[in-house]
Amino acid sequence: MTQGEAFTNPDGLAGLTAYDRTGEKIGSVEQVYLDDRTGRPEWITVKTGLFGMKQSFVPLAGARRQDDQLHVATTKEAVKDAPRIDADQHIEPGEEHELYAHYGLARPDATTRGTAGGNQTRTAAGMAGAGAGGSREFATRAGAADTGKAEDMVRSEERLRVGKEEEVVGRARLRKVVVTEDVKTSVPLSHEEVRVVREPIREGDRTRADIGEAETEVTLHAERPVVSKESVPVERVRLETEKVTETQEVSDSVRKEQIEFERGKGERERGGAKGDDWRDRKQGPRH
Repeated sequence: MTQGEAFTNPDGLAGLTAYDRTGEKIGSVEQVYLDDRTGRPEWITVKTGLFGMKQSFVPLAGARRQDDQLHVATTKEAVKDAPRIDADQHIEPGEEHELYAHYGLARPDATTRGTAGGNQTRTAAGMAGAGAGGSREFATRAGAADTGKAEDMVRSEERLRVGKEEEVVGRARLRKVVVTEDVKTSVPLSHEEVRVVREPIREGDRTRADIGEAETEVTLHAERPVVSKESVPVERVRLETEKVTETQEVSDSVRKEQIEFERGKGERERGGAKGDDWRDRKQGPRH
């Protein structure tokens, strides 16, 4: 399918999966933006970021369609870093200029578009999941040249986003070593001793009397300590970790923008409820 055939119908682009020029997946095509004069698709928004919550603008210049895939002529990194522009129903000329500059594209000459001063705009044609009635055309948001109203000013501010990560802070180790200590205990020991016992012979005892040399002996016994050793288990020892949660304060400096209003010279003479020093500061949420 050629590029011209693929891009004549905006509904044919919504819902495709976009890939960069290296073949890396970028995300799904959400909205298609048309030239207000020619009706030709020129920009798409692609869901990017964590969980696909962000829509980034991608140019269709040099893109080609292959089945349900849309291969664009830029890189995924360039799409990720594209200017943050609200993906509403319209792209203002200034916003489109930022996009052309970011992608390094030459902006088409305004005279060939039939608009004066380069104020050509792009209108969203449809989104993924649109109904079966063809492309959905949104109302064009009027600019300063149409109504004389002043341009909107966007106020931005920085906010702290604190995450958590786990790191190694130390190690604990069990080690078994052998030490020697002296142990004393008391053991009762017995032994035999010799003593001489003399008993007189009584009259009438029939004892034979022999005169001559003789000898007798007895065997003496004694107990001695016998020491032996055995290994016995006495306890189990193990390491356990316990998670303790504590609250730690994190502080940093953030920047925010404030919108200030100042009356011009001579405004007081034309009336008004407040003086020249009045300021309307719109405060953002406090952290």
